[in-house]
Amino acid sequence: MAREVHAVPFGYEPPKEMYKGSLIYYDDFEKITDIQLSEAYHTVKERKFTKFILYPLHEATVKRMTNHPVLPFYKREDRLHEWKREQNDSMITVENWEGKRKKYTPMEAALRHVTEKYKGPFFLMLSSEYANCFASYPFFDDWITKIRLILIDDPKFTHPKLEKNQHRWEVL
Repeated sequence: MAREVHAVPFGYEPPKEMYKGSLIYYDDFEKITDIQLSEAYHTVKERKFTKFILYPLHEATVKRMTNHPVLPFYKREDRLHEWKREQNDSMITVENWEGKRKKYTPMEAALRHVTEKYKGPFFLMLSSEYANCFASYPFFDDWITKIRLILIDDPKFTHPKLEKNQHRWEVL
């Protein structure tokens, strides 16, 4: 196999990669307003993330995690696509993997899918309700070392595992 020879001027240093990671917004997006989405987007810009992934949950997933009714997946996804078009930024992605599956998707499978598809480091934005659900799962201890959490609201009650790993999460 032949090598390619590259000539560079003396003292040349390659530019440093400015990749700051991906922020995954994991929510049902039922009660999230455009203002709250804009605040999350502002956080992405402020912290210089390179990818903002909106991950809407399927109705079956929401039912198993929180047991409250939500609008159909396609309506919530259409609203996110409309908001994305208004922002006109290529860094925003609406992940539709759960829409393709059309059934309950465990959180671990969703996280595995997203971390394989996009570049890290990963930050997971959640409501306090979903953060407590996430902490109650047995795989939480494995995943909290791989990702950092950003909570969109201050939790009234924190799961003991969340308290134990308080250095791995913050409130927006």
